[in-house]
Amino acid sequence: MKNSFKDFAINENNSKWNNVISRISPLETRKFDIRSSFDRDYTRIIHSNAYRRLKHKTQVFFSPENDHICTRIEHVTHVESISYTIASYLGLNTELTKSIAVAHDLGHSPFGHEGEKILSEISNKDLGISFWHEKNGLDFVDSIELLVGHDGYKNNLNLCYGIRDGIISHCGEIDENALRPRNEFIDLNDYMYPNQFAPYTWEACVVKISDKISYIGRDIEDAITLGILDNHLEELYSLLNYDSPEKLNNSTIINYLVCDLCEHSSPEKGLCFSTNAFDLMNKIKDFNYKHIYRSRRTLTSIKYFKLVINEIYNILKDCYDNENTLLNLSTLRKHYPKLADGFYHFLENYCDFANRQELKLKNRIIFDISNENDFSKAIISYISGMTDNFAMEIYNEIIRF
Repeated sequence: MKNSFKDFAINENNSKWNNVISRISPLETRKFDIRSSFDRDYTRIIHSNAYRRLKHKTQVFFSPENDHICTRIEHVTHVESISYTIASYLGLNTELTKSIAVAHDLGHSPFGHEGEKILSEISNKDLGISFWHEKNGLDFVDSIELLVGHDGYKNNLNLCYGIRDGIISHCGEIDENALRPRNEFIDLNDYMYPNQFAPYTWEACVVKISDKISYIGRDIEDAITLGILDNHLEELYSLLNYDSPEKLNNSTIINYLVCDLCEHSSPEKGLCFSTNAFDLMNKIKDFNYKHIYRSRRTLTSIKYFKLVINEIYNILKDCYDNENTLLNLSTLRKHYPKLADGFYHFLENYCDFANRQELKLKNRIIFDISNENDFSKAIISYISGMTDNFAMEIYNEIIRF
């Protein structure tokens, strides 16, 4: 029902308001700034380098020559659009949903979910902890991504709690058909695994469910364009109960799921679909896993991803030698200048060996490169921020003479 959630929207009358707009540290303000806290964060996100790099990160299909195949930046735009529609209809805060939506995938590594799995294998082996993009997204907006302030110095993004919570709580692989926010105002660093806690706001719940709505239909549309589903179209028509191929498009699927969600959701029941819509969504997801995500063409590239990421990681990790680490990095420049220089400049921003005044840095120091675990974490963070293109460029530098 329209505006059925308006009494639960995040605004100054909501008991969660002060928690949602809280920040790790005060944010510099202008005397005549006309934007809300969420609009300021939205602007900070879309002007960040991490956001810009999403245009060259895999969504599902690696390195498509067709310009109309979805990349990660298009995906977050789709999530923003869908979550805005739902939040607006239900009476929730659309400024909050759009800010969460554009930031929710900033922690994705190169090569999509396969790259994420590879980095997790490395992290489990060397650090004993998993790497997952929702947690990495929180780390990026809290500690890695930097913006130049009014004073010319670089500082952390320092986003509102409500947006940070939406990032780490957005795991779209949900099987429950009733999504509600939690009441507890937790330390987000207490997250140990994806989907451990429900989001803190209804707005973040909307983004979480919009994430799923946004990709299941678009992945089918892209797979058809690329010819991956040529032998499975009849099965798909039957699954969707379409009597003609012309009805099979992303818009039809999104419209059906969004309208069904808005019709059947309530503060009492939670964000939920009808039984038919929920069953259909799960059937589509199963179809996608079987014929798209695990297709021969999609899986063939995984060996290459493993080679690229592991080789970059191992070469940088070999530089670690306590007090000689920086010297080893300097020596690495002889053979791999782009890799060595890039990682050195990355470390300058987050370690205490550089002249921070000269570099105009005001962000938090987060790595001690004399500590082997910190050095490994820094390498994983550096790789996770790479685009597909840059990771391949570095790998090509490594293998050529």
